[in-house]
Amino acid sequence: MTSTTILYIILGILAFDFILERVLDVLNLRNWSPELPKVLEGIYDREKYSKSQQYQQEKYRLSFISSSLSFVASFLMILMGGFAWLDELVRQFTDNPIGVALLFFGVIMLVSSIIGMPFSYYSTFVIEEKYGFNRTTLKTFILDKIKGGILGVIIGGGLLALLIWIYQQTTQDFWWMAWSVMAAFMIFMTMFYSSLIVPLFNKQTPLEDGELKSAIKAFADKADFKLDNVFVMDGSKRSSKGNAYFSGLGAKKRIVLFDTLINELSTEEIVAVLAHEIGHYKKKHTLSGILISLLQTGLMFYIFSIFIGNPALSEALGAEVHGFHLGLIAFGILYSPISSILGLIMNFWSRHNEYQADEFASDKYEGQALGDALIKLSISSLSNLTPHKAYVFFYYSHPTLLQRLQAIGFKK
Repeated sequence: MTSTTILYIILGILAFDFILERVLDVLNLRNWSPELPKVLEGIYDREKYSKSQQYQQEKYRLSFISSSLSFVASFLMILMGGFAWLDELVRQFTDNPIGVALLFFGVIMLVSSIIGMPFSYYSTFVIEEKYGFNRTTLKTFILDKIKGGILGVIIGGGLLALLIWIYQQTTQDFWWMAWSVMAAFMIFMTMFYSSLIVPLFNKQTPLEDGELKSAIKAFADKADFKLDNVFVMDGSKRSSKGNAYFSGLGAKKRIVLFDTLINELSTEEIVAVLAHEIGHYKKKHTLSGILISLLQTGLMFYIFSIFIGNPALSEALGAEVHGFHLGLIAFGILYSPISSILGLIMNFWSRHNEYQADEFASDKYEGQALGDALIKLSISSLSNLTPHKAYVFFYYSHPTLLQRLQAIGFKK
């Protein structure tokens, strides 16, 4: 396959993805109605329903502008040889393959961050502020960007350098050695993300003794679930939206509750949400999810190892000298259709798991309390309750609120 053919395929994939996303957005927008659907009566009041649509529309407009700018920039960079120009620029400072790649991606990430900053600021301090969600101060916003950038340099740059070094040492065994490194990293992050990375951005404190902790312990004992670590995170530092999540494996597993969730839900509703999270663990969704992610990563590295040595990948981007970093960009786009198909399968599987976790919470605790919690969280976050089926199929990792309520037999 010639470099010209690869170039056309890359541009075609970019254009197809952009058009598909816009079509799905339009379908989703047209699925909205100014009138409260009968199925939502008793769940949403008309004022909240109208406000949720206004919120979603404003987010869509910002997303459309941002994604359009990103598409145009990426398309022109490839078509006009922008990546090749940047490659030549960084090679003036070093000819070390690892150094070239780190400088190359460093410049790209820096420019992307600068371009994306106004959109992130507008989303946080205009849209989220307008609808009463934002609790972020300008200082926190800036510090988050700086911390995120530093982590990206240390973790992302470190992994990239290691992968290139492995590739330099061996090409035949590259895919499984690289896979082993990424697998170890993924497992490590699964176990320690909440205790190592989260504290850089949020405070996590053990849940204090009281009614809620006693209720959680009582359910955990009933469900035969050993749970020693329940933490409260200061989510209100950035947003009024509530959430909870489960992380870790084995002795490192923990449940984290946002303080906003505790303030918004009753004790029974919080326990129902935790019962859902425990359901994921009891159904082995967490373990199977990790295993599937590892297999997908292995598949990607295997295919990547077949193509990365082909100079046509770099030539397709306009470069005269083949580089690992250029091949990585070209391959990333060429692999995206496979990634998208796998993503659709994973979303379907994830929605299935959510139904199972809801069923576990309903059977082992209280389905009505879970339904009340889901409704409160959806209303308070102004979620879109009537997404188009195609939009759900492509993007949703969770069933819609109405689907979940129907599955657990919730009564209004």
